[in-house]
Amino acid sequence: MTTPATPRSLRPPNGEAPLGAPSGVLPAELTEPAQKAWKHRHVLDLDDFEVDEIELVLETATAMKEILARDVALRGTTIVTLFYEASTRTRSSFELAGKVLGADVINITSSGSSVEKGESLIDTVRTLRAIGAHVLVMRHSMSGAPYLAAANCDARVINAGDGWHAHPTQGLLDLYTLRSHIGDLNGKRIVIVGDVAHSRVARSDIWGLAKMGAEVVVCGPPTLLPAGLGRKELPEGLPPVEVDHNLDRAITNADAVMTLRLQSERMAGGLLPSLREYSRLYQINDTRMKLARPGAPVLHPGPMNEGVEISAALAHGVTSAIEEQVANGVAIRMALLYLMRGSR
Repeated sequence: MTTPATPRSLRPPNGEAPLGAPSGVLPAELTEPAQKAWKHRHVLDLDDFEVDEIELVLETATAMKEILARDVALRGTTIVTLFYEASTRTRSSFELAGKVLGADVINITSSGSSVEKGESLIDTVRTLRAIGAHVLVMRHSMSGAPYLAAANCDARVINAGDGWHAHPTQGLLDLYTLRSHIGDLNGKRIVIVGDVAHSRVARSDIWGLAKMGAEVVVCGPPTLLPAGLGRKELPEGLPPVEVDHNLDRAITNADAVMTLRLQSERMAGGLLPSLREYSRLYQINDTRMKLARPGAPVLHPGPMNEGVEISAALAHGVTSAIEEQVANGVAIRMALLYLMRGSR
């Protein structure tokens, strides 16, 4: 990959879409590291991130939290959020992140757009680029859709969730949240519980955690785990993880626990005997969390089904980092938008 452009030279020489000229003054500690290590034109998943690139995003996010009230960096940039699926947290945090950094943000959904008239994804993204979009933040029900957009449009593309495949910005904010609670993730036991088979968040989290050296344990009923999970060579290309179908055993001595929503909208029938049975075996609650290390944080990417995968008391208790995850999403997405502004 080529070296990122300097802040004063944001338009790549090959004519690809720039991210606009910076305005305001960023903290000095941001400028040098950001121009050294960032090599990504798009953000599509975490499998192609190096550890130093993940570290750079997390460090930049910390600085972004400190400048949330300033208007800097992205004046003259147009960001389009293109969502083919519903979203509250991801979409609103990208919109806020862009606006805080001085960008113009346009929100588009498939409902009410030319998609309803049969316009293809390629035509949609090319149209948006033609009217001046520099960044497309894209959510789609089909795995791989952001890759197709990136291959057919010279705007930068950020994957905000594609089918069952990936949700890299959620993975990054989860890493950031975990590190703020338990420090260096190397060697830490992180347990992911629930519907991994249908979870793009779980896939990105597994990639990110593995790259940071964590011990990843996946727990859930066999029908809700990807086939072959835990083997050294997986058909889905995920790194090796430990698999345990017994939640009490999996959660013992865990440094942190993340539970996942049952994604009934993506499921075929017959995967679970009943919600009652699932909750009995796989709900995380205060009693079960006593098996984990003292103070182990509890995470959930949202939206939650309280009383199903997590008890209400735990979701809103002192060890819950769920609302913090949402807040950290703004800083992480600010960091990515800032870092991508000079990439080629």
